[in-house]
Amino acid sequence: MKQSVSCVIFSRDRKQILLIKRRDIPVWVLPGGGIEPGESPEAAACREAEEETGYKVSIVRKIAEYTPSNRLSRFTHLFELSPTGGAPSTGPETLAIQFFPLDSLPKHLAPPYPFWIADAASGTLNIIRKKVEGTSYWTFARLLLCHPILVGRFILTLFGIHINKN
Repeated sequence: MKQSVSCVIFSRDRKQILLIKRRDIPVWVLPGGGIEPGESPEAAACREAEEETGYKVSIVRKIAEYTPSNRLSRFTHLFELSPTGGAPSTGPETLAIQFFPLDSLPKHLAPPYPFWIADAASGTLNIIRKKVEGTSYWTFARLLLCHPILVGRFILTLFGIHINKN
């Protein structure tokens, strides 16, 4: 079973969260990606965060483990990270990087990220274990109708086909 990581990086006052805008599908998301063979979830989180944001990071805590609710999702480890160095920079996968106030997230934040941000902001010390929310086939159909080009690009990425727009 393929697994992935997502990363939460709060501002120092914990009132803002760092999001990236992907190049292949230009939507705001949490930094993250797939876990490589032989790689631990913790190492994958640090690698993905650095690749997508430019920040060197350390792990603050593991927030959650999300199990797939259907074929649109995969097992995901959610970590809170803290920058230890580096500087924000875009790269091959990242079009933009920005901190957003928790009460003013981007309007079209891709599912399931609003749920994961809420879990992270809750501050619970116990690891949350639940199914991925917000990735139902109904949600997918609604998004397909409203945003056919973005959903089409998402489908291509599922098959390993990436479209990079500069």
